Amino acid sequence: VVAFQNRNPIHRAHFELLKCAQRDVKDSILLVHPTCGPTQPGDIDGLVRIDTYEALRKETEQEFPMFRWAYLPYSMKMAGPREAIQHMIIRKNFGATHFIIGRDMAGTKSTITGDDFYGAYDAQETGKKFEAELGMKVTHYENMVYVDEETGYVEESVAKKTGKKVAKLSGTEFRRKLRAGEEIPEWFAFKSVVDILRKAGDSAFC
Repeated sequence: VVAFQNRNPIHRAHFELLKCAQRDVKDSILLVHPTCGPTQPGDIDGLVRIDTYEALRKETEQEFPMFRWAYLPYSMKMAGPREAIQHMIIRKNFGATHFIIGRDMAGTKSTITGDDFYGAYDAQETGKKFEAELGMKVTHYENMVYVDEETGYVEESVAKKTGKKVAKLSGTEFRRKLRAGEEIPEWFAFKSVVDILRKAGDSAFC
C-alpha cells in the first residue's frame, strides 16, 4: 500500500505522480490520504477540498480502481522533515507499506527573509534515514512538469536533460485566475475540481 499525503486540491501533476508511484510499486494499492484540517492562510478550506477529492474519486475510479481515497482530520504543522516522519507513522497505522515524499514536504518560509526554511529534499532524506526503523519504504519523486499534448507530464530532470520547454502556472496565478473567472488550462487542473472551487468562490480560501 503506497500512501500519498497532501493539503491542497489534487491537480494533474499530482495525479501523474500518483500513477507513477502505483506503477513503480508492483501490485500496489494507492492510498490517497490528504489532511483536511486547517492549514495556512490562503489555502483551500478543508470541506471544499473534500468536495474536490470526492469529485475526482468518482471521475477516476473506473480507470484507476486500485486507488483508495480517505481523509485525515489533521492540521498541518509545516514542520518539514520531522512532520514527514510523523506522517509516515500515521500512514503505517493505516496499513501503508510505502510513503510518497515530494519536494519540500511540509515546508515553510522564514518570516524574516522569506527564504525556504528547510532544504528542498530534507524531508526525503530524513524519511529514508529512518525508513528501516519505521518499517516504511520512502518513494520519492521530482516535480512532474507538463511539456505538451503529445509528451504530457515528465519528471523535471527529464525535461531539462532533453531541452524540453515546460508549461508553467504558479499556485498564486492559479488562484488569481480562479477569482477572476479566467480559463484554467486543462493540462494543469481537472475541470471537475475547478468547477467546485469556482462555485465556492472566496469562501473556498481560509
